[in-house]
Amino acid sequence: MGVDYYNVLKVGKTATEDDLKKAYRKLAMKWHPDKNPNNKKEAEAKFKQISEAYEVLSDPQKRQIYDQEGEEGLKGQVPPPGAAAQGFGNGAGNAFRFNPRNAEDIFAEFFGAASPFSGMGGMGGRPSRGGPFGDGVFGGFSGGENAFRTSDGGQTFRTFTDGGGPSHMGQQQPRKAAPVENKLLCSLEELYKGSTRKMKISRSIADASGKTMPVEEILTIEVKPGWKKGTKITFPEKGNEQPNLVAADLVFVIDERPSDVFKRDGNDLIVTQKISLVEALTGTTVSLTTLDGRTLNVSITDVISPGYEKVLPKEGMPIAKEPGRRGNLRIKFDIEFPTRLTTEQKAGLKRLLGGPG
Repeated sequence: MGVDYYNVLKVGKTATEDDLKKAYRKLAMKWHPDKNPNNKKEAEAKFKQISEAYEVLSDPQKRQIYDQEGEEGLKGQVPPPGAAAQGFGNGAGNAFRFNPRNAEDIFAEFFGAASPFSGMGGMGGRPSRGGPFGDGVFGGFSGGENAFRTSDGGQTFRTFTDGGGPSHMGQQQPRKAAPVENKLLCSLEELYKGSTRKMKISRSIADASGKTMPVEEILTIEVKPGWKKGTKITFPEKGNEQPNLVAADLVFVIDERPSDVFKRDGNDLIVTQKISLVEALTGTTVSLTTLDGRTLNVSITDVISPGYEKVLPKEGMPIAKEPGRRGNLRIKFDIEFPTRLTTEQKAGLKRLLGGPG
């Protein structure tokens, strides 16, 4: 497997996002080269490895590839899991190439400065509270929306937060590029059952000197049951990086592919069934295949008049904001009337239905 990133961060293989952040903060502060002037070469190597380990394990896609294929899979020597099935390459190992970010850039995102140790005589001592970096470098870390978040009509379903570094006092923050939106077309079946979508992106990243290089990444989107058209999935700062400009957020907007059978109305599903006039008057049994493959046989004994609906509770779409709840399935009817009746049929109907002779 090459480098054991879990061992580098001194965490177990079930480490959570918070566990990884805590481990990175502790080790990055310990091994920052500016804090180790007497063994700077060793510190630089360890600092770089700590940053690379955190970058891999904190990204669900990179972590999955690393767990299954090791460092070789990450760095393009073998294709990522499912690459052939997803069409992400030709099996030659070039579907995913991981280019580690600059270690100082990751450190700066956590602590608000690439080198909080400068001006301390290389001793790595703790700055006084209220200094140029406030108490954010060693003190508490406020949460910030800095990973993956989804929203539907203003409702946030899930937000992963990380420690946001303090703002620089007296320094103007770089301008952020406008979000880049892309449609993500999903079938009604996917929105009913949920699905995992993998999106391959190409973008430019910049190192500390401002030099840019192209990289390819695979973003994983977990489509949740019940998501609606217009739901937004945001990957912060996954756009192209440019000097003096914060990379744009990459936003995927759910769009719904129409179904041949069902129509969605909010959390309800509607299906229209064709029946004859005889069935409308005497009753019928409707057989339906649900979006998750079940067969429903619905017996109807009522007289089906124009506008009649048969409602099946809890057979509609899942409600994303209320796990375990579902809308209704509404069966509408298209009654096929005969184009003509014989004299005998008319007379028979009048007798049966009590009309005048």
